[in-house]
Amino acid sequence: MTSDSLLRETAALGGRRPSATCATAIDIVIPVRNEERDLGPSVRRLHAFVRAELPFSARVTIADNGSDDGTWSLALALEAELDGVRAVRLERPGRGGALRSVWSGSDAAVFAYMDVDLSTGLNALLPLLAPLLSGHSDVAIGTRLARGARVIRGPRREVISRCYNVLLHASLGAGFSDAQCGFKAIRADAARVLLPLCRDAGWFFDTELLVLAERAGLRIAEVPVDWIDDSDSRVKLVATALADLRGIVRLGTGLARGTIAVPALGDPAPPGVSGPAGRPGPRGRLVGQLARFMVVGAASTVAYVALFLLLRGGLGGQGANAVSLLVTAVASTAVNRRVTFGIRGRARAGRHQVRGLIAFGIGLAMTSGALAVLHHADPRPAQATEVSALIAANLLATIVRFGLYRSWVFRGGSHHLNRKSR
Repeated sequence: MTSDSLLRETAALGGRRPSATCATAIDIVIPVRNEERDLGPSVRRLHAFVRAELPFSARVTIADNGSDDGTWSLALALEAELDGVRAVRLERPGRGGALRSVWSGSDAAVFAYMDVDLSTGLNALLPLLAPLLSGHSDVAIGTRLARGARVIRGPRREVISRCYNVLLHASLGAGFSDAQCGFKAIRADAARVLLPLCRDAGWFFDTELLVLAERAGLRIAEVPVDWIDDSDSRVKLVATALADLRGIVRLGTGLARGTIAVPALGDPAPPGVSGPAGRPGPRGRLVGQLARFMVVGAASTVAYVALFLLLRGGLGGQGANAVSLLVTAVASTAVNRRVTFGIRGRARAGRHQVRGLIAFGIGLAMTSGALAVLHHADPRPAQATEVSALIAANLLATIVRFGLYRSWVFRGGSHHLNRKSR
């Protein structure tokens, strides 16, 4: 959709507040810490864009979290200089803590945030906000990983970002494509319910908020963005990755144990209860899918072992493992597509196989790693020992593959795809 058509669709919102109690339609927060170089130019550019391009009231909030350079003084100067800009000082560092604090005290109808370097093209701001103001969606995120996005960044960050999002799909069942893009918005009524459930004060905060929003049944709109990576980014990749992994474990454990109770905001039907037209609820679908997947998995494991033993003499251990796993992966993806998830027809079959092969790659890494460890410990292991190690690794890979199948490869299930293929 073009920006002109979006302007026409949202023009009526310009003189109308989404809620009678909201003094401002949009509160755009820029969390900063020691950013005195970029803050002035970025805020002035954003302020000019908001005034010229947005057909509704908006405020820009600079959230200084623990700066010890000239950032806070500059934020105060910008507040005095520009109408509709305010500055908030928070003593403790942490992007998540800054966003939670500012949003919790905001009077706006929609909360948004973006990184101070404005890596995301501002032309995506109206498409980000329009679905929330129109009531079409509850959360909106910029995505660098969807079709239509144009991204300039180094291969290291690209690989880390894609691996992180695949991990979210497999471990937490996330359905959104890009958790880390610093360009998001949420309706205030949804945020006020979910913010008290968020515990992270750092970089994992918005991932946590998105997972909780999805579990609550809220609709998440994704907007492909133009993104130019900041070569002078202050993000410490290793420390951030470790913190994100700890966040995934904490959040996943809390959701599994029920210690994090997520309210049903979008879908009033509780887990396991039949939905519209008598369709089984989420828990019933999961049990059925898991049972069918286990049957297919058992058959695939038998076929895998048989192929491995057949090819072992001619290709060697690693070659036989790779070929056997590839053949059974393609076959099991096709069978699971039809039997486990009930998807028929050719719609997206190619995409499903490609994604299934990515899941195969994860399985190959796990089983090849198990072989490498075994051969390092014993260069000439007995065939029974080798097969036992491969079966154990393959079973673990199968568990991971089920998570990927359900949350990513066949995301949406039979109802969604079969309706499209009619």
